[in-house]
Amino acid sequence: MPSNTTSLDGNFVPEEPLHPQGAEFFEQVSEMLDGQPKDPAIVEAALIQWDGLLETIAAELYRISSMLLGEGEQAIGLIEDVVANIDLHACSSHSEARHQSRLLLAADAISVLRERDFASKSSSLAAPADDFGPASCIEDDDLSAAGVTPDELEHMISGPDSHRLRDWLEGLPVSLRVIFVLRAVAGLSSGEVAALLAEHGGPVARNWTPDGVRSSFRQALCSLASQLIHATSTK
Repeated sequence: MPSNTTSLDGNFVPEEPLHPQGAEFFEQVSEMLDGQPKDPAIVEAALIQWDGLLETIAAELYRISSMLLGEGEQAIGLIEDVVANIDLHACSSHSEARHQSRLLLAADAISVLRERDFASKSSSLAAPADDFGPASCIEDDDLSAAGVTPDELEHMISGPDSHRLRDWLEGLPVSLRVIFVLRAVAGLSSGEVAALLAEHGGPVARNWTPDGVRSSFRQALCSLASQLIHATSTK
């Protein structure tokens, strides 16, 4: 088992690299959205130039939204909402713009899940009874204590066996799935996830705290570790 510790409150999974043209793209989009009239031909030419980059950004967002909600129109709709509502002028860089887009996506996804709860009369987003929740296989903020290395986790998220991760996610309780995806895939902090759940998850989710998110995330990692061990033993 690896001996290095990796804080569960940091970005322990390496962030996917920003597109090399991301900074230029961010500046051009900001200029296009300055409220001044634009020549339609210039706008059309810019959209053609940005086509591949826009697809990359949309694919990143769809990966997150589909893990939260499942494949389909609702996951696509979240991306459209993010594009329509993100305030690029409030962002100082393309990396901040990506982070803000993921916060918006997470808020919309949690709202959709809250509506699903209401329709089914369930409470899948409910906060644990206390900040610590059920005991897990991790006693501290040490990723390796669960038997999962950052490299293994990154490979499961974006590697050729990513379908295994999706299958595992579908078997998790909704709250654990949300916390795992927002922490491990979207790169949000425990504090950000707790605030999003409390604000958008309805009355049952108002008591989520950063400690509660960390505890639930540990449980998810323990579950994932058992999946990895099982997959290794059956090869």
